[in-house]
Amino acid sequence: MSEDFSDWVGRSEQAADVLDAARSNALTASLGVITQFKPGDVMPLLHHWLHFWNVQPPEGLGPDGHPAKGGFLPPVPLPRRMWAGGRLKFHQPLRFGEAVTKVSTIKSVTAKSGKSGQLVFVTVEHALAGESGLAVTEEQDLVYREAAAPGSIKGPDAGAPAPQPTFHRTIEPDEVMLFRYSALTMNGHRIHYDRPYAQAEEAYPALVVHGPFMATCLVAMAQRELGGSLATFDFRGQSPAFCGTTLHVCGEKTDAGIDVWTEQGGAKCMVASATAP
Repeated sequence: MSEDFSDWVGRSEQAADVLDAARSNALTASLGVITQFKPGDVMPLLHHWLHFWNVQPPEGLGPDGHPAKGGFLPPVPLPRRMWAGGRLKFHQPLRFGEAVTKVSTIKSVTAKSGKSGQLVFVTVEHALAGESGLAVTEEQDLVYREAAAPGSIKGPDAGAPAPQPTFHRTIEPDEVMLFRYSALTMNGHRIHYDRPYAQAEEAYPALVVHGPFMATCLVAMAQRELGGSLATFDFRGQSPAFCGTTLHVCGEKTDAGIDVWTEQGGAKCMVASATAP
């Protein structure tokens, strides 16, 4: 790829928001768990993704429903983009009702060539600070890819046996669940709710389960099984998960903490690890 995006490295932007308990209550309800979070309560980990909406007018959107390229993020001329993974450190809890600032900085832009063609990786660092100081530092890995050939992305094997990890729960992702998560995060990416677009334009066999949704389910399992707060959480997408097929949320303890992953049709979709303080 001939484009040079080195000028984007080091760019920063700042956003502010007040942590809203209603958004977390709505997310947990969509998973069948009724919560009554209120101002002052500790916010569940990764629920900051329900905040800091980047709401653009219609003319500020790209054809995929994301904000158009070339604002804060570089205008990479590849049509498919996704959140590939990330690394988080938790310094102190965030609480509902708290005013929080987020400073985002582009750390790197790297072009590569892989089996699937040209790729561009963009790593963005976010620092979230509440009223008591720095609370979360996070690196997000975004990947831009070439268009996929029709039929090149296969759906899950419906006949694959269920996994047998130490920790296990199942989720049945359907259209309503995906719509709710898109709405709560103001994520306009059409692969999560527009089936004709997902199939015809991005070659997916079905609607795609959000990567951050899976990461949120995984961090909840990690925190529950480690018995309290977490120090770190690292996650990476391996293959897409799709609407209409059972999603397995799995975990096994390790000497360092816990490994957790999502699995669908015998294939791991997202893998993650967490450590306790």
